[in-house]
Amino acid sequence: MITALTRLVEHIEAHLGEELDVAAVARAHGTTEYHLRRMFSSLAGMPLSEYVRRRRMTVAAGDLIGDEELLTIAVRHGYGSTEAFSRAFQAVHSIAPAAVRRDGGPLRTQPQLRFRLTVEGSIPMDTRIIDRPAFRLVGHAARVPLVHRGANPAIQAHIAALPVSEHARLKGLSDTEPAGLLQVSADVDPDYTEGGELTYLHGVARAENSPTSDDLDVIDVPAGTWAVFRTSGAYPDALQTTWAATATDWFPANPWRLRPGPSIVSVLDRADDFSTATCELWLPVERERQP
Repeated sequence: MITALTRLVEHIEAHLGEELDVAAVARAHGTTEYHLRRMFSSLAGMPLSEYVRRRRMTVAAGDLIGDEELLTIAVRHGYGSTEAFSRAFQAVHSIAPAAVRRDGGPLRTQPQLRFRLTVEGSIPMDTRIIDRPAFRLVGHAARVPLVHRGANPAIQAHIAALPVSEHARLKGLSDTEPAGLLQVSADVDPDYTEGGELTYLHGVARAENSPTSDDLDVIDVPAGTWAVFRTSGAYPDALQTTWAATATDWFPANPWRLRPGPSIVSVLDRADDFSTATCELWLPVERERQP
């Protein structure tokens, strides 16, 4: 994976003014665009699209110091008009291109990323790989913003709005793994952009053929393989740390990659005030293929 990410960065540098073909880079290294984008955003701390924009505008800033026409510079960096280029430039540098030509800055530079493998992972991760037949996730869904660290206020409000009796009703509907009440994130952008929207479902897993009440939202999950990570400790910090470690430690060291599908958190045990919890994080995976 480190090699694939390095080649992706090199490809970006060689084609800054062109449409980025992430799928081609992924295929060349035996992985998928979905997995490559997710690993990039997890390790780089920013979506791939944001990195490309920052790099383009970093290089473009140097081109502005001169007499070349602004439209020529805009086209070179993949923009069809000076207006679109100026908006993108100002979003990165917080200053208009004309002001840079006049004053020379200030500018915000995005260095070229370098991915290096470091020796970490001294703490073993409690993981199991299981194959599951098709099943259904049923419960109450809402569109919410993605929050990387800390509690998600929109999710908290969504759960708090449900009557206490509804939590018990849902828990009684669970008839297959993952067991118990579940926190489901679906329809997430592969770039994993913070603030971007996802579908959050508070519910349970049901066997594929189990009946479902009409007042519940349903996510159908096809048969496939799952990596299940168990974590215990302060909530949600321990869970979010484990989630990050799947990208930094587990995926680079194992012959598996993410595949499209919902991510699921099963809360196995928790303190009364939810300050600590034991959880399982279910991620849909498939075996990596050698290039």
